[in-house]
Amino acid sequence: MSRMMPSLWSRFLDLVAPRSCAVCGCRLGISEQGVCSSCYLHLPRTTYQFSPYDNPMTQLFWGLAPAVSRAAALFFYEPHSEVARLVYDLKYRDRPDIGVDIGRMMAEEMRMAGFFDGVDMIVPVPLAPKRQRQRGYNQSERLAQGLHEVTGLPVNTKVLCRKGFRQSQTALQRHQRQENVADLFALRSTIDLAGKHLLLVDDVCTTGATLASCADALNVFPGLRISILTLGFTKS
Repeated sequence: MSRMMPSLWSRFLDLVAPRSCAVCGCRLGISEQGVCSSCYLHLPRTTYQFSPYDNPMTQLFWGLAPAVSRAAALFFYEPHSEVARLVYDLKYRDRPDIGVDIGRMMAEEMRMAGFFDGVDMIVPVPLAPKRQRQRGYNQSERLAQGLHEVTGLPVNTKVLCRKGFRQSQTALQRHQRQENVADLFALRSTIDLAGKHLLLVDDVCTTGATLASCADALNVFPGLRISILTLGFTKS
């Protein structure tokens, strides 16, 4: 009987408060989470998880963040696209549930390629405290939570902190993005990460500047390896 309760409860909630797809707005089926099956299947995948050491996203970090060995994103990101709509709802329309749902989906696809092999810990990219208070949550932490639920990997939100918020990266050029986030992150924990393998998680990677700045703050630990996973990747 107890195994049936979640299904019955979910069906009841769908009757009184139907859930809609974050991409097309259609009503979700009882087994669908965040995005309907039709939208999820045709969203533009990068498949970078099958070549994580050498793909256009990983190449952003060559020479910029030596500790970063692998990188992948689930989808390609373009402004005004369906993926952009998904990210917008996650960040600005009070939909942290979308992050958890998509995090689970990311985990299922990435683990089939062995992307999580050897990873010790998931570290979401932190928000500035003011931004997190305004939004009520960190979208990267929501993605990380979904990843954890599938992989079992621990999530540590205490490793890094963001010193403040200077300017949105959205309208900045590549060199301006790097300057905008330079030295913006700092270690928050005294935990020894020497020789560990961390997975940095963020919503979108464009130039890699934010993630490289996080990696730079972690560069004090000998033998530290970093992999990067994002929901979206902007093709240059």
